[in-house]
Amino acid sequence: MLKTEQVKDVKHIWDMFFEERSEKNRNLLMENYLSIVKYTSERIYAKLPDKVELDDLFSAGIFGLMDAINAFDPERGNKFETYCTPRIRGAILDELRSMDWVPRLVRSRAHQLENALQTLEAHLGRVPTDEEVAAELELDRTEFDRVQRDANATGLISLNNNFGDNDSENDVREIDVIKDQKSDNPLIEAQKRDLKDLLTKGLTRAERLIVILYYYEEMTMKEIGATLDLSESRVSQMHSSIVDRLKAQMNTRKKEFAVAR
Repeated sequence: MLKTEQVKDVKHIWDMFFEERSEKNRNLLMENYLSIVKYTSERIYAKLPDKVELDDLFSAGIFGLMDAINAFDPERGNKFETYCTPRIRGAILDELRSMDWVPRLVRSRAHQLENALQTLEAHLGRVPTDEEVAAELELDRTEFDRVQRDANATGLISLNNNFGDNDSENDVREIDVIKDQKSDNPLIEAQKRDLKDLLTKGLTRAERLIVILYYYEEMTMKEIGATLDLSESRVSQMHSSIVDRLKAQMNTRKKEFAVAR
């Protein structure tokens, strides 16, 4: 518990912060509430694998605390300790999501596949075939193969992880011991990026996402609709309109492309 004198000091700092919005007073407030960041990050860290660093969670929590201080409005009647905790936790969870390269949709597919496999295996008394699992998930073969690929992707590891139990001074990471079987051709990669920029130039944000998600991320119209909060039919309609416009643009720029060759 804070002593009466400490409470008065913190209240005074808050008053000065609201009056001046100075970095000095904000930093004093952050020092006072760092214990909440420490407690929250340690609680989350205790449930995570060893690969996650506590310092990374603590740093993310500090940014959450800073945002909470800047946005806090005492007129709403909330105690700052109550107000800032969800923000600190949210900042830490956002950091954890950014560490995970596998999208949430991919992880969701992997869980669906695993649940279907367990259900069928318990019912049939044997390992189910791909066709049986596809039927259980109500997917055609093409969609099922895509779900399988996504499920396999969740088992990949970060190339920045330490290789084995290496306790030496010089860290050896996974990327250091993997043989480069095939490097991407930088010219082809640059051409792909140029084509992507060309295709999406002049499109709205929603239209650009539809093109990228459909052609580059290989998502279905239904999945894109769920991502953009649109109906499947609306996504299909917008896709058709985008294709028609792109065809018209390509036709009008034929001469330009011929010169570029």
